[in-house]
Amino acid sequence: MKDTDVVIVGGSAAGLTAALTARRHYPDRRILVIRREQQVPVPCGIPYIFGTLKDPLKNVMPDTPYGANRIDLMIAEVRGLEPAKRVLRTTVDDVQYERLILATGSLPAMPPIPGFDKEGVFAIQKEMDYLQRLLEHLQGAQDVVVVGGGFIGIEFADEIHKLGHARITIVEVAPHCLSLAYDDEFCVEMEQLLKERGIVLKTSARVESIEGRERVAAVRLSDGTRIDADTVIIGIGAVPNVDLAKKAGLRVGVTGGIAVDQTMLTSDPAIFACGDCAEKVSFFGGRPTNLKLASIAQTEARIAGANLFGITRQNNGTVGVWSTCVGELALGTAGLTEAMARQRGYDVVTATIEGPNRHPGGMPGARSTKLKGVFEANSGVILGAQVRGDTATGELINAASACVQMRMTVEDIATFQIGTHPALTASPVAYPLVNAAEVAISKMRQR
Repeated sequence: MKDTDVVIVGGSAAGLTAALTARRHYPDRRILVIRREQQVPVPCGIPYIFGTLKDPLKNVMPDTPYGANRIDLMIAEVRGLEPAKRVLRTTVDDVQYERLILATGSLPAMPPIPGFDKEGVFAIQKEMDYLQRLLEHLQGAQDVVVVGGGFIGIEFADEIHKLGHARITIVEVAPHCLSLAYDDEFCVEMEQLLKERGIVLKTSARVESIEGRERVAAVRLSDGTRIDADTVIIGIGAVPNVDLAKKAGLRVGVTGGIAVDQTMLTSDPAIFACGDCAEKVSFFGGRPTNLKLASIAQTEARIAGANLFGITRQNNGTVGVWSTCVGELALGTAGLTEAMARQRGYDVVTATIEGPNRHPGGMPGARSTKLKGVFEANSGVILGAQVRGDTATGELINAASACVQMRMTVEDIATFQIGTHPALTASPVAYPLVNAAEVAISKMRQR
């Protein structure tokens, strides 16, 4: 039996981050990561294997951090967990631990659609061999149907479109693609671009069945529409991978993730959990949330890894910060959209600012950027922001997220000290985050 101080099960975004954090906080402890995969794909980079990178091997998390940080790595399947003995049963060796972090991730959600098990139907598995088979299959695909118009769906659709030989249809049950992530006006802009790129959108549509004998031949919608298909990709989200935890008797939360407290500690005093497998609550009121993002996983991992032998960090809840892009159009969200805020009962004011992201606007590389801020009407606290622009969108939405996490008010943001440069940012006179706060202040006074 192998004996070690810290064991992390899972080697993706949460597992590796937790191990590195544990090493930094506990330099003398023995740390072991156990994972099933010989190679781990970068989760957010999976769609880009097909059109941009054209090879799963170009989307691999490196193993160099393990040796560089004295972290042991075991490639094995964990078959059982016995918390009372603090023992893991694996296909290689049993492992005794003092502290354990579960970072077992998630599994693709599969809808109860008749025919989902036919040849040619794929989920989004985070496995290199599976992704390689999907890539090879797509080389001969002619009619591809993507079920789900969220981040995964639109990114996969656009990347497959880059292969240049397939007709692609996205089927989305909501009225707009990306409607769970952005307000309608942002969704419409992305939908227009997708259509211009030749991708067919079927919104407010539900898949009734997947037709064919052994292989998929078509997708039947609930309104009777039949769409020819030799390939179907299911991209409707993910569910926590909690089998190991449930069999070990750990408590599971209402959304199906491993129940954890603010320190990422589970119902067992020696076991922490982080990433997609862990239960999450919202930064806005502490309600359970189903958000699963690599950025959330690494934050939770930094909390779990630091707290192993003494509590130093707490999780204040999931803010939700994300971006997506198709071509040169990028969208980002931090916190609550207007629709989300109103659904949660907030009384809000919004402010939308649009202008060039360089100054003057004739500078090379200048692109129009739109920012929509959402503020609580009485206190002026920022609840969220959305940005539409170019590749600079990712960092602008991160700045907005910092404002949300610090619960900054419109007055705080209006006097936010920013750095600007003609070739890098919008004008200081028209900086979108600051100006949105000023517009919100005006609206609040009018109320």
